[in-house]
Amino acid sequence: MKLFFGLGALFAALGVAFGAFGAHALRSSLSAADLATFETGVRYQMYHAFGLFVVAWATTQWNTQTVQAAGWAFVIGTVVFSGSLYVLVLSGARWLGAVTPLGGVAFISGWALLAWSALRA
Repeated sequence: MKLFFGLGALFAALGVAFGAFGAHALRSSLSAADLATFETGVRYQMYHAFGLFVVAWATTQWNTQTVQAAGWAFVIGTVVFSGSLYVLVLSGARWLGAVTPLGGVAFISGWALLAWSALRA
């Protein structure tokens, strides 16, 4: 599906931009721990941008609701997991650390749904 390919490309472009922002603009103003947290958000965003490319390909093989659900799980996971880490680091709102695992659950769900789609095909 073109939508998941497009979202994957958008998330990858933003991941590169956020990574550069973290490496250059934030390096001198963040603690090592906060910088590592920000980089974790970028890393998982990039992993799942590529996961969206896999979903886009999978829709050409088995265009099922399960594949579609996997794609949306990756989108939600990226926004919740990576987004909460970015906001946590930039705002200091530490309570967002409690939200981050929900994005992780979405990531795991997306991969499980993608595996289920492939095994059922």
